[in-house]
Amino acid sequence: MEAKIGLPKKDLTKSIDDLTVVLANEMILYVKTRKFHWNISGNSFMELHKLFEMHYDLLAKTADEVAERISGLGGKAIGSMKDFLKHGQLEENTKESNTQKQMLDELIENHQTVMVNIRKAIDEIGDKTNDVVTEDFLTDVLKMHENISWQLTKYSN
Repeated sequence: MEAKIGLPKKDLTKSIDDLTVVLANEMILYVKTRKFHWNISGNSFMELHKLFEMHYDLLAKTADEVAERISGLGGKAIGSMKDFLKHGQLEENTKESNTQKQMLDELIENHQTVMVNIRKAIDEIGDKTNDVVTEDFLTDVLKMHENISWQLTKYSN
């Protein structure tokens, strides 16, 4: 059903397409962060175990909000790992074992990729649509990723 929120169909489609990529990346990053939470070991185990848990909780909440925004714009949120991997820009971590450094480096790199994508989406939505609500929403998502990236970077130094 088309959303009647004062935006033309092309604007809704653009926002839904950009949000779908964000949703896919959030879910891939959620699964990866949860995997690392389950498998962290070594120095700083408990700190990183708790930090990863805090991060995957934030990612899960954010993914839910992104999916609800897609729905509010009249779209359908994707919901399978196959779709997340198809639409996302991140890859699964399929290694059986990762060191703390590998986990931190991969998460930092992934958050940086997500931030670049979100900045691009904000710019494009601002230039090509009048969807200021999605722009604002994505700015909040960007802030979360910047904060998580900063926290992870402090552990990787």
